[in-house]
Amino acid sequence: MAKRLKLKPQERGFVLFDVVYEDSSRASNRRVPIEILGGLDGDEPARRVIEEQDEVIAQKSGRPRSPIQDLTRSVIKVPKLVSDER
Repeated sequence: MAKRLKLKPQERGFVLFDVVYEDSSRASNRRVPIEILGGLDGDEPARRVIEEQDEVIAQKSGRPRSPIQDLTRSVIKVPKLVSDER
C-alpha cells in the first residue's frame, strides 16, 4: 500500500497567518487562500478574510471576537537534516 504524502498548506494553495487580537488573545495558523494575496494591497486582504472567518465563528459560538491588533505570516518550519556522524 502506498504511503500518503501530507502536503503543506502552501502546496495546497493557502498561506498561514498568526493573529493577535486587542484583548491579547492569539490565534495561530489561520488559513487564507493564496489567490487573494499580493498585488498593491499586500497582506491586507488577509485581514478581511480572517475577520469574516471570525464573524462566522462568533455566530456559531455566541461569543464575539475582539478586533485584530496584529497580523503576521506564520513561520514556515523547515525540517532539520539528520547527519549520519557518530
